[in-house]
Amino acid sequence: MSEPTAEQLDAYVMTRLALAGFELSLLPEVFDADTGVPTRSQVVASLRSFVASTPGAISGWTPPAETPAYAQQASPPLIYPSVTEAWTGKADAR
Repeated sequence: MSEPTAEQLDAYVMTRLALAGFELSLLPEVFDADTGVPTRSQVVASLRSFVASTPGAISGWTPPAETPAYAQQASPPLIYPSVTEAWTGKADAR
């Protein structure tokens, strides 16, 4: 699998911002030293850099599970196990 291009990362960043309700057009196009507000291009470049580097490092990390006592830590706990049990049909088996 090849690495995403800058254009693909920009599209991803813009889509995620839109889904989060962040209005990128409210940011200035030219840097204003008085306010220090980043420009649109600075925000997109910073987020592109973050997406290209950090999530891969985060998602690839797993804690060591050398013994069965620590094996449960290899997977994050479920937030709502009762809902998950209902989805998997385990709730009816009680």
